[in-house]
Amino acid sequence: MTTLTDRPNTALLVIDVQVAGVADAYQRDAVVANIGLLVERARQSEVPVVWVRHSGKEVERGSAGWQIVPELVPGEHEALVDKEYPDSFEDTDLEAVLAKVSVGKVLVTGAATDMCVRSTLHGALGRGYDAILVADAHTTNDFSDYGAPTPDKVIAHTNMYWERHWAPGRVAGTVLAADVEF
Repeated sequence: MTTLTDRPNTALLVIDVQVAGVADAYQRDAVVANIGLLVERARQSEVPVVWVRHSGKEVERGSAGWQIVPELVPGEHEALVDKEYPDSFEDTDLEAVLAKVSVGKVLVTGAATDMCVRSTLHGALGRGYDAILVADAHTTNDFSDYGAPTPDKVIAHTNMYWERHWAPGRVAGTVLAADVEF
């Protein structure tokens, strides 16, 4: 029940599932497969799919590593949003893309769980959207050498806390890919 009352539609966000960003990601193939199934189901249901690509010091815009992974191919009429910050809304046209198709609820997938996925979830909720995390369709890399928990724990913790997140007039939570209803 979004606070964006004139926006009854849902969109699927695919965040940063790019060659360089997920090359060594935890359970990469399973996550990419789940995202692929969601993309196909969204298309069949005529639900907008919005692709987000990150560029910056980690990956140069236009490079081979910047491209969406080859298993996932954006549709000809699907929006591509380029970003430079973790929050996919920050200094991008994502808000305008979603407003154009009356979206008030986003289903969030992609990478990296502990950066861009979390930031976008919070960014969406803070901007009035219902923000649902697809619990088995996001991943991250192993940063445990730097003191972070292992990827399985990062993902489990993010799923746990987003399931219990809320804001006035907005819905947060998680759903398994198989249980997503478009």
